[in-house]
Amino acid sequence: MMSGSNGAANGKRSTPSAAAASAVAKVENTAELSFGAEFDDAVGAEINILSNAQVAVILQMSAQSALIRDEELDDVYKKTQKYVERFNNMKNPEKDNQELVTELDNLHGALETFRKEKEDGEEMALHGFEVAALMNLVATDTMVEEAVALIPSLSRFPESAVDEILDLIRSTMIRIVSYGGS
Repeated sequence: MMSGSNGAANGKRSTPSAAAASAVAKVENTAELSFGAEFDDAVGAEINILSNAQVAVILQMSAQSALIRDEELDDVYKKTQKYVERFNNMKNPEKDNQELVTELDNLHGALETFRKEKEDGEEMALHGFEVAALMNLVATDTMVEEAVALIPSLSRFPESAVDEILDLIRSTMIRIVSYGGS
């Protein structure tokens, strides 16, 4: 009888848990640029979401510093470095780290400040998640349809705007990859 008084026996508890489960599913949805309370709190703290290329450069610079200090890198560090290198599509061994950092920072900044005005006058901007995802996924031959399929939240932009974004990324990739030491 005691359990009936707290609502567990009459089904009242199932409604809040179903609502809570629904809220979690609704809160974390990359297609809608909804990432949950933890992410929202962090965004207010001015965090940057980094691409694999940016993380690869940071880890490479850190590893070089550790080598100079005669420090050993742990297994997690090495595995993370191997992972981001595997998926880093913006690299050129002929460029030094500072050149790569500059190119990647310039691209990141250009994508973060990219704005497109909708027909109703509202201004649209890329979310930090979209910036990092685009930098991770785009190759020099990526088409608008492919980018939108991989990052569904981009569908809110007109096709011409997505193509403009892809052109920014392509031109940076070409500068990075085609560097010939001149």
